[in-house]
Amino acid sequence: MVLNNIEKLLEKYDNGETTLEEEHVLKNYFTSDNVAPHLEMYKPMFTYFLANQQEKFTKDVPLKTKRKIDYKWISVAAVVLLMLGFYFGSSFNNELGTYDDPELAFNDFSKSMEMISQKLNKGTATVGYLNEVNKGTSSLGYLNEIENTTNIIFKK
Repeated sequence: MVLNNIEKLLEKYDNGETTLEEEHVLKNYFTSDNVAPHLEMYKPMFTYFLANQQEKFTKDVPLKTKRKIDYKWISVAAVVLLMLGFYFGSSFNNELGTYDDPELAFNDFSKSMEMISQKLNKGTATVGYLNEVNKGTSSLGYLNEIENTTNIIFKK
């Protein structure tokens, strides 16, 4: 009767349907000395589980984590940069962007816009070959028309 019960528990164990109490019964049975000969193959597995259950982790786990970035130095650097910006920014701020003569301001604006347009024209000159590519793709459209008519003629 006990052997029949153990075989049913083994079947449930293989299907993953056993409870903790049933697994405890199986471990006790397979760690004892009177195991049925046809169930001897399960004995090493359950003895391993029992020995593994008694293992304990003894290494100390550090609780304090190490920070990779020290935020104190970042805040000090940010304050130094702000101070330098205020110091040097105030000396440059009086000279930039102010014109007393509107004609002089317009001439400087015209010079800067002319320089920008020259740089943009220089950049767009290198892209001129794209017009040739567009001409080539339009001629490919004619080939598609020829192919369609030949399909109609030969009834493909």
